Amino acid sequence: MPSFGKDALIAWEGDSKEVISSFPEEARQNLGFQLRLLQQGQQPTDYRPMSSVGPGVFELRDQDERAWYRVIYLSRIRDVVHVLHCFQKKSRETPAREISTARQRLKLVRARIRRG
Repeated sequence: MPSFGKDALIAWEGDSKEVISSFPEEARQNLGFQLRLLQQGQQPTDYRPMSSVGPGVFELRDQDERAWYRVIYLSRIRDVVHVLHCFQKKSRETPAREISTARQRLKLVRARIRRG
């Protein structure tokens, strides 16, 4: 991933910022570091594409002994990283409701981007 020269903004969609704020401190710090890398135009260390949500959407991952913590984001567009959804889960599979929430927010973000 190329470096863009200037830091991107983070756009928190829905309740994403409140949810990530409720994560345990270590998960918040780890995911915050990954978001900082994205802002600087660098590649995060633990992520994967989320084609089930849409093109250009990725998931940052962290875990502890209690849960898996996830941040679903739309890759940098016009110097903005859109955090679509944050959640925690107890099993390996991502619940359908979490994917649905991310898809709905992606649709809203893409509509805003098209309007300019």
